[in-house]
Amino acid sequence: MRRRDEGGSTTPLIVGFALVLAMAIAMVVDVSAAYLQRQGLDSVADGAALRAADLGATGEEVYGGGVPQGRLDLSADRIRGSVQEYLAASGAFANFPGLSFDIDIDRASSTVTVHVTAPLDLPLTVPGSPGVAEIGAIGSAVVVTEQ
Repeated sequence: MRRRDEGGSTTPLIVGFALVLAMAIAMVVDVSAAYLQRQGLDSVADGAALRAADLGATGEEVYGGGVPQGRLDLSADRIRGSVQEYLAASGAFANFPGLSFDIDIDRASSTVTVHVTAPLDLPLTVPGSPGVAEIGAIGSAVVVTEQ
């Protein structure tokens, strides 16, 4: 009677677990990088929306000089220009290469919404996953005068 040899190589098992662990680490690193970029873009979007609401309604700083009497007219050109100036002055274009933005104006509620997006080169990639991700954030501000 022949005895079965139960001995074998554990090398394939160890290599397999090592590959799974490496992919999990890559995923955690990529998710962390995306989260951190989104947090930065949140700050940029909020600041741009506040600046757009401020300058887009009056054409001048209202926090320092006050709000003029009468209805505030939201100008798309002034809002777009103030967002562009804010992003350039704050260094957002340098900090987030490829940064783009879009604005929405809700005249009924006097709300300015700024959408910013920027590509993120993922530090580690899992085979079969994209090497670049698009991360975005939204900020909004309301322009209202009280009597």
